[in-house]
Amino acid sequence: MKKYTPIFLLLFGLNAFSQIQKGFVIDESGKPIEYVTITNAKSNTHSHTDETGNFNIDKSNVGDVLNVSALGYKKTDYTITDSEIIILMENDSFKLEEVVIQTKVSAMNVISKIDLETTPVNSSQEILRKVPGLFIGQHAGGGKAEQIFLRGFDIDHGTDIAINVDGMPVNMVSHAHGQGYADLHFVIPETVDKIDFGKGTYYASKGDFATAGYVDFGTKEKLDFSSIGVEVGQFNTFRTVGLFELLGNNKKQSAYIATEYILTDGPFVSPQNFNRINLFGKYSFVLEDNSRFSIIASRFTSKWDASGQVPQRLVDDGTISRFGSVDDTEGGSTSRSNFNLSMRRPIDENTFLKASTFYSNYKFELFSNFTFFLEDPINGDQIKQKEDRNLYGINAELNKKINKESVEMLFQLGFGVRNDATTDSELSHTLNRTETLEVIKLGDIDESNIFTYLNSEFRLGKWLINPAIRLDYFKFGYQDNLATNYKTQTESQVKISPKLNFVYSQNNDLQFYLKTGTGFHSNDARVVIANNGDEILPTAIGTDVGTIWKPFPRLIINSALWFLYLQQEFVYVGDAGVVEPSGETGRSGFDLGIRYQLSDYFFFNLDANYTHARSINEPDGEDYIPLAPDFTSTGGLSFQNWKNFSGGIRYRYMKNRPANEDNSIVAEGYFVTDFNVNYTYKKIIFGISFENLFNTEWNETQFATESRLKNEMVSVEEIHFTPGTPFFLKIGVIYKF
Repeated sequence: MKKYTPIFLLLFGLNAFSQIQKGFVIDESGKPIEYVTITNAKSNTHSHTDETGNFNIDKSNVGDVLNVSALGYKKTDYTITDSEIIILMENDSFKLEEVVIQTKVSAMNVISKIDLETTPVNSSQEILRKVPGLFIGQHAGGGKAEQIFLRGFDIDHGTDIAINVDGMPVNMVSHAHGQGYADLHFVIPETVDKIDFGKGTYYASKGDFATAGYVDFGTKEKLDFSSIGVEVGQFNTFRTVGLFELLGNNKKQSAYIATEYILTDGPFVSPQNFNRINLFGKYSFVLEDNSRFSIIASRFTSKWDASGQVPQRLVDDGTISRFGSVDDTEGGSTSRSNFNLSMRRPIDENTFLKASTFYSNYKFELFSNFTFFLEDPINGDQIKQKEDRNLYGINAELNKKINKESVEMLFQLGFGVRNDATTDSELSHTLNRTETLEVIKLGDIDESNIFTYLNSEFRLGKWLINPAIRLDYFKFGYQDNLATNYKTQTESQVKISPKLNFVYSQNNDLQFYLKTGTGFHSNDARVVIANNGDEILPTAIGTDVGTIWKPFPRLIINSALWFLYLQQEFVYVGDAGVVEPSGETGRSGFDLGIRYQLSDYFFFNLDANYTHARSINEPDGEDYIPLAPDFTSTGGLSFQNWKNFSGGIRYRYMKNRPANEDNSIVAEGYFVTDFNVNYTYKKIIFGISFENLFNTEWNETQFATESRLKNEMVSVEEIHFTPGTPFFLKIGVIYKF
């Protein structure tokens, strides 16, 4: 035994101190159910199912009765008759009293499950809005990735939030348009089954970009039914979606395909001519040892025109309308092909391995003109950003549970590799999208990230202690194709990110937590090379103190006080091909969330988020962080399965916020209300939705930009905006079979 280290024994030793029963929970179609609570009142022990429906419960023997409950399912009692437990649960109406606040660091995920059940998503934009406090905005046509706002960050398109789908990264490092660019439009919303999110820097399995937080989306393992849907609306809008179950009620295998096609011109004077097509297929199967495998393949293409950002002065003097344009030759095209293989294999009753490997081919071309005729008074300032990327990688995690008397331990040892290789990443000055006037930047990028982490959880009575550490290695390579001599420039760096979290559960209705940890976001490879590898992985340090409370069976309240510090960084501005330094920043705030079930059919929800965001080393009055949200709120009333009706009314509010460092230019806030209602008749669902129900005049995105028009002698710095959607009516029908 001397050849084994104490750590090896700790992770992989067998548990001989308690009787453990392992089990599996499925629904009526054979699909595994996550977040099920299993309680043994006799031994006063409980457990929860994981993402594959599996659970282990200790101090349980043949003859004991297990109480089983889950959101959206009927409560059931199960008498143990064998060491192998398979529990079948029947569908039921959604009841908040079934919610059990689980003792885990990611307990807040119960909120996203509630929101998905009570207000299902129906667009790719709505997917991200399911994260409490997260706002998005579109500012260059429907095909460009949305701008994201969270916890006092203008995250641009993904610099400070890590986004994944089925374990595959969405963020693009060293992207032609901006670092962390995260385009989720390849996701068909009807295929989304769960949303896992966390705010802050506290999660060992989340690395690059996970500073303000992370969002992981999981697609359905199988469909409850096949369906075809059609939706039409104003502005020449058309959408059709089909989901087709291929293997029927097969307990061991499932396969389905989904497709989506969208057309719209948008409300603009110059039509968007937007079109997008999505194809998605997933095959899952279970082996005799309960190993589970999934294979996913998908293809996404999109093309559009855009009206660009509108200078406020032209609207004020009546030269153009809010939906007009200065340069309507903006727009672009993008595509992404994905292949993803994942598996989960049990090793013994307390140990399992999960792993995934992925590959994506991604193409992107975008034409923009933010400053009009500021730099080139003859041809204008239009730019082209273009790249062709191959992205591939692997993630693996070994999970081990150990039970010793009064201590339950969980260890997760993870490892992964990601590589991004782009060909001819380009920034050019163009005219009318057809003529290249000057190639400003052109080069090939090769960037690798190798990481490992150890996450541990110790459960001692009502306490959960979660120490963890993560190690990342980055290698950045850039080949400048405009240079006279061939040379691949490289830099590398290692990053260590410790975490320490505490959770105290008074009971199943009240939990307190303290989360602490460090994280980081990487910088563009071109920044890394330009700065000789100096300060290329800026550190983020965060703290959250909060609670999840269920004072009444149908009321859940979550709240948190938080702080986040971000170190010095260098930013590559893809629109100009230059490096801009920015200093240390500090953000602190308060989050509040309320979920209340008024009756069996009606639900109320509210989220309010306040942030104080400032640059640390700047003088007072000049330390504002441009476009950092100060106060945001969302909420609404929804109803499900009420006399065959479902729907709801929802609002989103963003307060005025500074658009520049001294707050002399202000980005106007907005309050927008949406309403939808669906009626189910046998196998047909009829729906109608009203976006911006009260036809509010609002700006979806805004920037303080210096620009010059062709007839102007001097430039002007002011708000340039993309108008938000006016009153927008859509009707649709879905047939289930």
